[in-house]
Amino acid sequence: MKIAVIQGPNLNMLGIREQHIYGPMSLDQIHEQLKSAAAQNGVEVEFFQSNLEGEIVDRIQECLGTVDGIMINPAAYSHTSIAIKDALSAVNMPVVEVHISNIYKREEFRQKSITAGASTGVISGFGPFGYHMGLIALMQIISEIKAVAQAQQANA
Repeated sequence: MKIAVIQGPNLNMLGIREQHIYGPMSLDQIHEQLKSAAAQNGVEVEFFQSNLEGEIVDRIQECLGTVDGIMINPAAYSHTSIAIKDALSAVNMPVVEVHISNIYKREEFRQKSITAGASTGVISGFGPFGYHMGLIALMQIISEIKAVAQAQQANA
């Protein structure tokens, strides 16, 4: 099982920016913990971060046929990017959207996620632990998809 973890704008500044909202952990520390949890479960993870919307769209499209699912924190693009939503819809695979902060307790403009409409589910407000929750969710969803496909092949 292979999962792409795609991180949006300003997440490279975690541990530095607004620690009262996002906490003290850096993105590298979050990735190391997630990589360890994934390895314990036999899951391969690939990490990508960009501040540029088009690069995120390109990376999502590159996931087609190369990974089993996507975990994405589109960050501020959650609220603005139809292009990222369309790319997530186009690849037609399990997607879990993760937000470190609880977007529903923040400014009104942050309380709507456009990209959530193309996601299987959204995890918000659990800090860096949300990524672990996203990993568990994706492992379960992907396993169920594979089990259904195997059952259909057996009945064919």
